[in-house]
Amino acid sequence: MASTKSETRISNVRSRAATTAAGEFDMGQDLVEYLKEYAREKPEVAALWCFGIGFLVGWKLKPW
Repeated sequence: MASTKSETRISNVRSRAATTAAGEFDMGQDLVEYLKEYAREKPEVAALWCFGIGFLVGWKLKPW
């Protein structure tokens, strides 16, 4: 039986979790991995979020 992408991703997460010490986690790396996965699954929504955040930051900085 062929494994699906989600099964492969789950096994990758489990293998990475198994290599870390018990109770130890890297929140920054986990957040980045989650955002990458979300952007792969919903690229339109991720692009709109990036545009919106960029618009707000640009508005607040006003480089002119």
